[in-house]
Amino acid sequence: MKKPLVMIGGPTACGKTAFSIELAKKINGEIISADSMQVYRHMDIGTAKVRPDEMDGVPHYLIDEFDPDEEYNVMIFQKMAKAYMEEIWNKGKIPIVVGGTGFYINALLYDSEFTETESDTSYREFCYQLAETEGAEVLFAKLLEIDPEYAKTTHANNVKRVTRALEYHHLTGEKFSDHNEEQKEKESPYNASVVIVHMERQKMYERIELRIDLMVQEGLLPEVKGLLDMGYTPDLVSMQGIGYKEFVPYFKGECTQEEAIIELKTATRRFAKRQLTWFNRQVSGKWVNVSEMGMELALEEVVLDLQEKEII
Repeated sequence: MKKPLVMIGGPTACGKTAFSIELAKKINGEIISADSMQVYRHMDIGTAKVRPDEMDGVPHYLIDEFDPDEEYNVMIFQKMAKAYMEEIWNKGKIPIVVGGTGFYINALLYDSEFTETESDTSYREFCYQLAETEGAEVLFAKLLEIDPEYAKTTHANNVKRVTRALEYHHLTGEKFSDHNEEQKEKESPYNASVVIVHMERQKMYERIELRIDLMVQEGLLPEVKGLLDMGYTPDLVSMQGIGYKEFVPYFKGECTQEEAIIELKTATRRFAKRQLTWFNRQVSGKWVNVSEMGMELALEEVVLDLQEKEII
């Protein structure tokens, strides 16, 4: 018999955190973060990391588990998430995987295999070096050439994701977009339900603007400065995250604080738009418009759906 699993995805600033905590309380669940940034220590404000008081007694995993200079990728996430899922099931509870990194969610949902890219990292290093010396756009141009379909779902500056797709093609001769389609057609080894939390685009953009203003008030700039002072360099994958890389030019004296904030708001809106596109194309699930339905009604509908699927 397949074990129960709930996954909550969706774009940034749409209320996934609050929704997942309320759902966890209703269905006796514990939360595993599928966010590629909240796993890092010292990166709290810029990642909109859930605070201990917000958790409301619900245990959270894969939060604050790595230092910003430690490697964290989809393979590490998948391995650790599976171990935590076993822990949660052993307590008689339901794992709820939550995050905006859709690639991580799919990798776990379909138990994707990554072994073919684990053994040889030379091409990956070549890609990173190329991006550093010639610019991320040169790397992205390669991706556009070999896999335009996947290029539509990622940003030219996301060197990590672009490299992953190029590396996969280099080692297997196949397009990464085809690989993703194949994974989607695989049957999940779990009795799983995927919920996509979203809202109207304009409302989402307004929430992004407000959230960033609040982040700045709460001390986002001192947080970024503190990380740089601790020796975490701008070329680290963690420091390339939205919310951090935008302020490096400010601390170098290359732009004003206002310009950096405007750049962050623009980058976040674009990111949210790409997340929506990704979830639309790559994930099959139940879409829940929380701003339209309201939290309570949305929760009721999801609980009903979980009951029908015999997950709870």
